[in-house]
Order: sequence, then C-alpha cells, then structure tokens
Amino acid sequence: MGIIDFIFALMQDMALAAVPAVGFALVFNVPHRALPYCALLGAIGHGSRMAMMTAGFNIEWSSFIAAILVGMIGIQWSRWYLAHPKVFTVAAVIPMFPGISAYTAMISAVKMSHFGYSEDLLIQLVTNFLKASFIVGALSIGLSLPGLWLYRKRPRV
Repeated sequence: MGIIDFIFALMQDMALAAVPAVGFALVFNVPHRALPYCALLGAIGHGSRMAMMTAGFNIEWSSFIAAILVGMIGIQWSRWYLAHPKVFTVAAVIPMFPGISAYTAMISAVKMSHFGYSEDLLIQLVTNFLKASFIVGALSIGLSLPGLWLYRKRPRV
C-alpha cells in the first residue's frame, strides 16, 4: 500500500467516522456549537486507531490509545470552550465501538440455540465476545484515564 493510498484511505475513514459522531452528539443533545468539534474529535480518534492498526498494533491496543488521545483532546477543548469534556468525548468514541464483533458473537449464540452445539460456533462466539469486551473495556478505560491524570487533587509524588 503506497503512501498516497494510505492517506486517501485515512481521510475516507476519518470522514466516515465523523458522521456517526455527529449523529450520536445530536442524540445526546450536545449544543449545536459543539457539533463540529464532536465530528473532528470522532475523526481524529477513528483515524488514529486506523493508523495504529495499519502500523501493526492490534485493535484492542489501538482503541485504547485512541481513546486516551480523544480524552486528552476533549479535556483541552473543554477548557478552551468552557464545556464539560463529555460534550466532546462520548460521541467521538462511539464510532470505535466493536459492532461487528458483538454482532458476530450474537449471531453465533443464536445459531447455537437454533441448530445445537457446534465447536466452530462456540469458538466463534467466545472469540468475538472476548474481542468486543476487550475493545469496550479499552475504550472506557482509555477515555477515563486522562481525566484521572489531569484532574488529580493530590500531588503525584
């Protein structure tokens, strides 16, 4: 994959990630002046995750680091624009949630209940369930870590 192809794929990924970020921001009644920032932060988070995965990181660690990045940028923007960090960060992280892994795990469970036990279906169920669980855990912990670091009341030492 050439550098031009990668940049084009990255820009496409970021543009497509901005759409659900704005959609969920609208669902959460984010102020209209914050919608462009939610879109930009969703694009930055998803794009950074894609860049890390292209560099060889797995999806769990890429999601974790991208969520930390989203949290740090969201805290900085909240200071600049006098809003709560959740205004920017929650809608920006939602496009990174593991819909395909969760859906595949659910379909495997439904097939097992309908057709009976199969070792292949069980492996698919457990693998996709654990993958989705680890990604959701990485996103939630990664999104909360910058707040724990930056809003600390006691000295670090």
